Formats: sequence, structure tokens, C-alpha cells
Amino acid sequence: MPAAALPMDRPTLLQRLRSTDRYDLIVIGGGATGLGVALDAAARGHRVALLEAQDFAKGTSSRSTKLVHGGVRYLAQGKLGLVREALHERATLLANAPHLARPLPFVMPGYRFWERPWYGLGLKMYDALAGSRGLGATQLLSSAEVRDRLPGVRASGLHGGVRYWDAQFDDARLAVTLARTAWLQGAAVLNHCPVTALLHRRDDEAERVCGVRARDAESGESFELRADCIVNATGVWVDAVRDMDHAAAGEPPVRPMVSPSQGVHLVVDRSFLGGDHALLVPKTADGRVLFAVPWLGMTVLGTTDTPRGDLASEPTPFAEEVAFILGEAGRYLTKAPRREDVRSVWVGLRPLVRPDSDTPSTQAISREHAVRIGHSKLVTVTGGKWTTYRSMAEDVLARCSEAGLLTARPAGVTTRLPLAGAPAQGSVALSQAPGEHLYGDDATLLRSLPGAERWLWRADTAGDAPHGLSEAMVRFAVRHEMARGLEDVLARRSRLLFLDAARAEALAEPVAAILAEELGRPIDARELAAFRDLAQRYRTLP
Repeated sequence: MPAAALPMDRPTLLQRLRSTDRYDLIVIGGGATGLGVALDAAARGHRVALLEAQDFAKGTSSRSTKLVHGGVRYLAQGKLGLVREALHERATLLANAPHLARPLPFVMPGYRFWERPWYGLGLKMYDALAGSRGLGATQLLSSAEVRDRLPGVRASGLHGGVRYWDAQFDDARLAVTLARTAWLQGAAVLNHCPVTALLHRRDDEAERVCGVRARDAESGESFELRADCIVNATGVWVDAVRDMDHAAAGEPPVRPMVSPSQGVHLVVDRSFLGGDHALLVPKTADGRVLFAVPWLGMTVLGTTDTPRGDLASEPTPFAEEVAFILGEAGRYLTKAPRREDVRSVWVGLRPLVRPDSDTPSTQAISREHAVRIGHSKLVTVTGGKWTTYRSMAEDVLARCSEAGLLTARPAGVTTRLPLAGAPAQGSVALSQAPGEHLYGDDATLLRSLPGAERWLWRADTAGDAPHGLSEAMVRFAVRHEMARGLEDVLARRSRLLFLDAARAEALAEPVAAILAEELGRPIDARELAAFRDLAQRYRTLP
């Protein structure tokens, strides 16, 4: 039976969640890390439950730069182990989800005579670390070859460049696909179900976490789940769950283990970059990295690395961050993007692991993950990046087993585990506008749903295959991808809010009408107003 053909309506999800008296593992958090842990544990045969307070990838995991990469700048910092691991995991993800992750060529233009040979040498080392899992050889390019691959690049003063290979993906759709795959492996997964308390029991004169109390956000029903192993994988919010744990045990608040860093991304039309190659500036005027990436028919510009003290669910950019991205992009693109050219702006909060000593900037903090087991045996994991979600999950489960919280079972089960809908191979670049190709083998089921030929939005693309958002895609999101509202559909099943916020706002009412049919309840004026307000935030610059 195709993955998507399995029923994933909310009553079925809740029934599976309640069907087990005691789990081996409960995961709190439905982002990249939590979903990776749940999938790996379920694939090993453990009884697993995962609870997400809002929607899968609602936070940082839907707001990345959309790159699956080893980290060229980490190479410059001498972090060869981190780069090697990420390049290995890049290849694994491309093999397991070829409909959602695809190779992408990058060009580093050189405007000083020494940049082309210098960066070329470093990228040859990048190739060497990838070994047989490389995606293509690094090439030195002439000025004409750079302009051919990056039609929008500034030609004045160009001294050639370097082309190398990495990959890109659709982060939110990958998260939803991980949730579906975990479900196929037997896990109970549920979004819009916040954990409201941690349960403890007395064990050898110590308080030990033994379960969670959760609340179904739709019905308001509260229930308890029990397990010996509880994993806190809530990203930048891990310290709030750790505080919850300490409060239940009558202990003082924790010392924070996360230093949030903010990354801003601006989306402009495809025409600003042109072609199917991405642009990488390894060192901007202030020493940061600038990307211009073709993604789903648009161009993503970013990013920043700014310390942030608050943990808003919808963080907003600072004016100086927007000015930095637009200013630096204008230095390298023939057509300098202006504020009025921005179709959408989004901000992600990186859960950087706080060092033991004071660090002057978040750029200097390691991007590696950390796993800590508290006095109550609550397992907390944070840090890391999307590319290494699978190896992070293996590390978490290894630590759980070493601590006696989970029965040890052989690792490596997800190395060659195709994700839900994965075709034998991918064929359409992720730089192209969204369409049925993002559904992989599930496209056949998608086309069988009502409204497969009725397009709510049709992207202006060449070729016969239509691209955009169809009525059937909205129905598929509810029936097979656990979408429960407007934002779930227009932000994460479809990425329209991230591509063109004004168009997403314009589609709110027709999408709401289809959702009302599928959910069996009306989408009221408050939900419509809330989504329109969100869309306004995505289209408004400070």
C-alpha cells in the first residue's frame, strides 16, 4: 500500500496514541531533531510517541536557508570532522528523499585576482572530504563562464570564479514526510498537542521523569502517556521544558544551554539571479556569508547571524539585518534588489549550544549538537543542523541506551530507509516552481483526489507540467499530511507563504473553503484574520 494511502485523519492518530499503555520512548518536539529520533527509534522496533505543540516544523525547522550541505565555512574554521559527517549525511538524504532533496551547483565569483585559485583550493578539499559521495568536481571558471551560470551576477571587476556542488531541499515538507514515515514504522505522532507537564516518580531517593501530560489543542482533552525514556527535542525552547522538569521535581530553574541566533531570509523574484546555480559570497564586507539561492521558482537571499534574547514563535527581522542583505546582494547582482522587491521575509532562530565560557558572538559558537541527561533522566538534545538530523538521532538513541533508559538495538536502520513517497530517483530540480514532483510516488494518489485539475495558483513556468497549488493538494494535506488549518497548508504543506506572502493571503479564503469540507468544520473569521495578519508580517519589512 502506498505510504500516503494509509489513513492519517485525526481520530486515527489519536486512537493510535491512546492504544499503548506504556511507550519505550516519548519525544517532545516535532522539528527536524525530534522527528529524526522518533523515526529511528520506531524503525528499530521501539514503541514511540511524538507530540508537537503546534505543527511539524512550525519553528526553526521550516525557516532554514534550504541547503543540505557540509558547510564550506566550517571547512575554513578547520572543523573537518563536522564537515565530513555532514557531507556523508548529505548523500544519505539525497538517496532517501530524492523528491525533496536535490543536488545544486554553487558559484563563488571572484572580484580579486587571488580569490579564484584560493577558494578553488579549499573547495578541492571539500571534494576530497566527500569522497565517493561527492556530487560533482569543483571547477575553476572564467569570467564568461561565471556570467553564463549566474546571469544576474555583476560583471564589472569579475576575475572568474569557482563552481562546486552541494544540495538543497524543502525543509518543511521533509519534516512532514519524516512524520509520515515514522507513522509507517509504527510510531504514534500528533501535532497540535502540547505537553503541559512532565510526570515524575520517586526512584532511589530521586525524582525521575516517567511520562508526560498533554492536551489535544482541538478538543481540549488532556491525557497522560508513560515511558522510561523522555527526549526533549524542542529546539530553541529546550530550556523551557528543562525548567518544567525542574519545577516538577521542586528544583530551581536551569542554567540555559541555548544561545539563540537569528537568521533572516528575503525572497525576491527568480530574475534577480537567473539560471539554476546558486551564488555564494564566502566573506562579505563584515566577514559574514551571503547566499543567493534559486528555490521553488524564486530567489532566497540570506542570511544573518544575530544574537536574540527572546524566543518568539514568529520572530521578526531587525532593520539592520534587512539592510545588510539588500546592500550586500546589491554589490554582487546586476539588478540590485530593493525593499519593494521582497515577496516574503522569514526568520529562523538557531538553537546554538551555549558554551561554558562567554563567547563574543553567535558566529563563533559551534554548530554541533549536544545531548544532556538531567538528574531526573530527562534527555535533552539541541544544536546541530538539518543536514545531520539522522546522525543526531542515532547519537541521541545511543546516549539513551548507555544511560539504561532504552533497550539497545542495532543502529544504521535509517541509512537506507526511503522516506514516504520517495521515487527511485528524483528528476526535477528544487530550483523549479513547486508542483506534483514534490510528492514523488504519491503524485499518483494526489491526482486521484477531487480538484487535481483545478489550480488555485498556477506558477508561470515553461513546459507542459503545471506548477503551483491545486485544490487536490489542499485535500492531500488534510487527508495524508496531518494539516489542520490555513497556516499548516499555506506555510508548510505548500510553501506559498514563504515564497509570496501577498499571494498566500489572497488564497486564504478559497483554501479555507476546501479545508472546511475536509475537516468537517468551518474555518471561522478569527482563523482567517490570524492568517492574514501572519501574511502581512511576512510581507512587511522593518
